[in-house]
Parts: sequence; structure tokens; C-alpha cells
Amino acid sequence: MSGRTRLLSAAIAAWALIGAAPVGQPQSLSMALEGLRSGKGQMLVCVTRTAQYFPDCTKDPDKHHFTVPAKAGPMVLGAMAPGDYAIAIIHDENGNGKLDTFAGIPREGVGFSRNPVLRFGAPSFQSARFAVAGAPVEQVIKLKYFL
Repeated sequence: MSGRTRLLSAAIAAWALIGAAPVGQPQSLSMALEGLRSGKGQMLVCVTRTAQYFPDCTKDPDKHHFTVPAKAGPMVLGAMAPGDYAIAIIHDENGNGKLDTFAGIPREGVGFSRNPVLRFGAPSFQSARFAVAGAPVEQVIKLKYFL
């Protein structure tokens, strides 16, 4: 390979990396909600990296927990270190800070990253898991209401 060809190859590789964030750097995580039943109450958002703390990450020492007004559309959750994460959301319509249930069935909306099929109980961490690495991430989460 000639010196000119090597220089051209290096220039093309450098150009391809323009705008790409370093892989080890924290990246922006955002989510967009779909299917919000009402604008009442608040959204309880839990972001965790650990399967044992999913979907209730209240005891996770490394959790990212947010309480935001109930609204559809995009929400920026902040910069996250590279790794695997899962998001669990409760539409706390009555604002009491917890998921209300009737006979074990949620009375308020719930949603999870990657929108896994919900059967009996919450999905596994694995089914809601997504990676943060090298570029901003947006999860579009569809809320489900059972009652």
C-alpha cells in the first residue's frame, strides 16, 4: 500500500469517527412514553443495572430513581455509564408514591424498557435489558393498563 493510500485510509477512518462519542464515556439516556391514559399524578421511573433489583429498585444502592410529572413524549433521564440497564415505570395516577393493585393486578399503568410481553407478574431483567455504549440511547416505552 502506498503512503498516499494509507493517508487516505486514515483520513476516511478519522472522518467516520467524527461525532461518535468514546465508548467508555457516559451517554445520554432518554425515554418517550406512549399510551399514557391521563395527565394525572406522576411517573415513578426506576433505572437499574442489577437483575436482583428489577423491577423494584428502591433497595438498589446504584439506582437512578426519578419522579416526574405524568406526560407523554420524550424525557431526558441523564448521562449513564456504559453497561446494561433496565427501566421500570409506574403511572402513579393518585400520587401516593406506589403501585396500587387489586388482587395482584396493577390498577395503575406500568411500562418497561424494550416493551416485553406482560403475562403474570413483572418481566425479567433480561427481557427489559438494553445497552448504553458509545451513543445516546432512547427507549420508547408503551404503558399498559389492566384495570
